Amino acid sequence: MGGDARGTSPEDAVTEVLPEDEIFLYEDLLRKGRSVVIALADDGSAAEPIRQSFLKHGADPIDAARQEWWMGLRDTEREHYSGSGRNFTDDEKFYRLGFEAALHARTRCKEFDQVSAEMASKLEDLEQQYPEAQIEEAFTRGYQRGREHFQALCDERAA
Repeated sequence: MGGDARGTSPEDAVTEVLPEDEIFLYEDLLRKGRSVVIALADDGSAAEPIRQSFLKHGADPIDAARQEWWMGLRDTEREHYSGSGRNFTDDEKFYRLGFEAALHARTRCKEFDQVSAEMASKLEDLEQQYPEAQIEEAFTRGYQRGREHFQALCDERAA
């Protein structure tokens, strides 16, 4: 893929069309030597035949890639989280949401307090969806671990 006539770099062109909350998944797949094929369509009716063709030829949908990515991290994260005295099974959903929030293109490399307004809004939405759940601590711990994970990836790439 190349940039367009205005001088957009290939990386900028890709990040303009991909959902910001999925970029870390594509990066992870590429780090693991997997291929990523992106097709752009004008609307859902044009996208569906493309999606079906990809599936017919063995492509994994992004949801499957997201699940595979988390399963590769889950045991380590469960062990780390359980060391805090909290129950990972009860808190996993919110921990994972925090972890993924730290990898989001807009928030990566930022401390939780640097994105506190955005995170407060996210937490408020989650608390409305799950009024009986204890969300804040799990989400915040997940965010911190997501930041550590991203930093480790950056350090690994630099080495």
